[in-house]
Amino acid sequence: MSENNKSSLLSALLEIGPVIVFFLIFIWRKGETVVIGGHEYSSLIQATAIFVPLMILATGLGWWLNGHLSKVQVLTLVLVIVFGALTVFLNDEKFFKMKPTIIYVLFGGAITYGHLRGHNYIQSLLGDRLPMEDIGWQTISKRLAIFFFALAMFNEAIWRTQSSEIWVYFKTFGLSGAILFFMMFQYPILKKYGHLDDG
Repeated sequence: MSENNKSSLLSALLEIGPVIVFFLIFIWRKGETVVIGGHEYSSLIQATAIFVPLMILATGLGWWLNGHLSKVQVLTLVLVIVFGALTVFLNDEKFFKMKPTIIYVLFGGAITYGHLRGHNYIQSLLGDRLPMEDIGWQTISKRLAIFFFALAMFNEAIWRTQSSEIWVYFKTFGLSGAILFFMMFQYPILKKYGHLDDG
């Protein structure tokens, strides 16, 4: 395995690792509370209390490994810290459950704002690594904005109407699976407009 492949694999593990740990701790502690200072903390809050510092550590290692952090990574970390801290210190699960909604609305809003200004932020971010005609980037970018807004609405619907356990499964597997399927369905656009043989 080349150094680049090893670096990419490690980066992927650093991104998904904290989420997996969060899920495993929630399942392990499901139904079990911890009493601190007379306050009971649910399994979701316990998992969040471990997830936040783990996310900080993973992001720091990612910065050390790659020498930089993307704006998306920085924004995600800031929101994890803010909403995670509110969740733990106020002992209120809803703050952490709202975090994906805020993230997806911001992402969708940023892409839409870029289009209104005549800029394609997705193309600027990925264009060097994935050469493609402008029309291809415009199509994927518009679809991605709609997709992010849809994810935000789904997250709101799930956490407001379902149990914490169902929401954790949705966050861990549902959102990740939806993103994977979305990317797979963009292949026809990539095949039609992408320069797959360049370089």
